[in-house]
Amino acid sequence: MNDRIELKGIRALGTIGVLPEEKIRSQPFEVDIWIETDLLKAGGSDDLSDTINYGEITEIVTKVINEESHQLLERVATRLTDVILENPKVDGVEVVIRKLRPPVPEFLESSGVRIYRKK
Repeated sequence: MNDRIELKGIRALGTIGVLPEEKIRSQPFEVDIWIETDLLKAGGSDDLSDTINYGEITEIVTKVINEESHQLLERVATRLTDVILENPKVDGVEVVIRKLRPPVPEFLESSGVRIYRKK
């Protein structure tokens, strides 16, 4: 499968982290999603119902980050792939999540994880 929908730079605030301050103070996260799906039908029909509505995917991402609390980025990325794979049109998904202000004393632009799962 070479067809993909790509969503880059989804930003949301959440409480993800191990440190006590990360559990109570929201911080910014950025997510990129690559969804493997067959786009042949949608390419011919020009009908949204024949593809994956990326508005729904961005809503899932922001809801998980805004409303759930986890310690590890690995868990959040897994949670996102699990929810996205529930869509019957999705064959595979890759998620990259970055913490934009990691709590380390050194200058670090972001920390993150990348996972790929398929049905």
